[in-house]
Amino acid sequence: MAVSLALPGLAQAAPVTVIPGLPPVEVPDIPGLPTPSTPKTTTPEPPTTSTTTAPSTPTGPVQPKVKTTTGYIALADDATHTITWWKDGDVVKTMPISMGSNQHPTPNGVYHTKEKYRDMYMDSSTYGVPIDSPEGYRTYVEYATRMSWDGIFIHAAPWSLAQQGVSNVSHGCINVSTENGKWVYDNIPRGTPIVVRGTIGGQYTGD
Repeated sequence: MAVSLALPGLAQAAPVTVIPGLPPVEVPDIPGLPTPSTPKTTTPEPPTTSTTTAPSTPTGPVQPKVKTTTGYIALADDATHTITWWKDGDVVKTMPISMGSNQHPTPNGVYHTKEKYRDMYMDSSTYGVPIDSPEGYRTYVEYATRMSWDGIFIHAAPWSLAQQGVSNVSHGCINVSTENGKWVYDNIPRGTPIVVRGTIGGQYTGD
């Protein structure tokens, strides 16, 4: 038995209500009640993609793989005429240098810092070259840190500032400015390894 309900004054289309077992019934809008809202559909946003930047290639020299008991390691590189100092793996100082000339080249190898002198006279006669010979000398130096027992130091050499970072003119020592010589004297402990690389001086075997 079909029953039809007629509600006057309702002319607009109404939502359809579905009751299980019965055909769909159109329910009209009733004045005074809110009209059911149509569900909104949203389009999902595409996933964001992260951009990764390739790590930059480190510049400058690589710390030599030598043992240190002081935390410091140095590399004196003849190719660049510089000495680089690391402390606990980080570069703390880079200095222009002048090492031994072709007549007196600084041997390659691993040296270790030894005694220090605030100032001293370097005398060629101590290793058999008379000071009055063409290759002899007796020179006053400041901030000298011994690297080998046979007479190689890193020390202040203000007379070779023009050659430091450019060419080799010493008798085997590592020449640096007075400021840099003082920094080594003040900061570098005894036993710090200094690696000399790239000279024509053969191999250093002592310590």
